[in-house]
Formats: sequence, C-alpha cells, structure tokens
Amino acid sequence: MTSTVHYTGDLRTTCTHLQSQSAFETDAPVDNNGKGERFSPTDLMATSLAACMITVMGIKARTMGFDLNDVRIEVLKKMKADPRRVGGIDLTFHIPAALQEVDEKTKIILKNTGETCPVIKSIHPDIEVNIDWGAWK
Repeated sequence: MTSTVHYTGDLRTTCTHLQSQSAFETDAPVDNNGKGERFSPTDLMATSLAACMITVMGIKARTMGFDLNDVRIEVLKKMKADPRRVGGIDLTFHIPAALQEVDEKTKIILKNTGETCPVIKSIHPDIEVNIDWGAWK
C-alpha cells in the first residue's frame, strides 16, 4: 500500500503516506460545500503535476551537475461543470536569476524532462495543460 485516506467528517480527510507516516488534511472547496481551508482533492491533482515536473527535472539537473533550488511554480486549476471536473491546469515557472543563463540545450533537456513526467502522462487528454516557462521561453 502507498497511503491511507481517513474521512474525518465535515468534508475533510486525513491522508497518510505509509512509508514515512507524513500526513496532510484535505477539505472540500468553498464552491462545493466545503470550507476551503485545506487543499481539495482536485487542488492536489493540479499541484501534483507541478511537483512531479520539478522533481524529475531536479533529478535530471542533478545528473547534469547542478540543482534547481528556488525554482517556483504557480499552479492554477480550472474547473468545469457537467460533469464537475478539472478542465485545465496552468503552470507558471519562476526561474531564479542563477538559472536563467543556462544554455539552450540544457533548457530544452529540462523542459522535455518536465513535459514527460509520470503525472502529465497520466492526465486525461481532455484536460488542457498550459505551461509558461517564464525566463526559459
């Protein structure tokens, strides 16, 4: 098993990673009867894309002899109705000054690595994913 999810009432869950025992809570979003005080399950879906991309890019950067410290990704989840679902995910990369000057070949390698991460390959093709690479355009 990977994790457990415990419904704690009031539209909240506690999710526990079994290997590490780290845990976090979720909450239903305000627009779906919740309080919006924690990540919603669909927030986690969109956020996991950014986390996966930067993780595999970090692995690739490490093999190339540097790190991606302080790269930040803004995540915007777009919902659709009928049926209610995630319809789009917009990611905006913020590249720190120290990494803005990497050569074009390295940028291409890292971007391709991110764009082929396991989560992006698992997202349904009806979900529109837009990536703004910021300084690496």
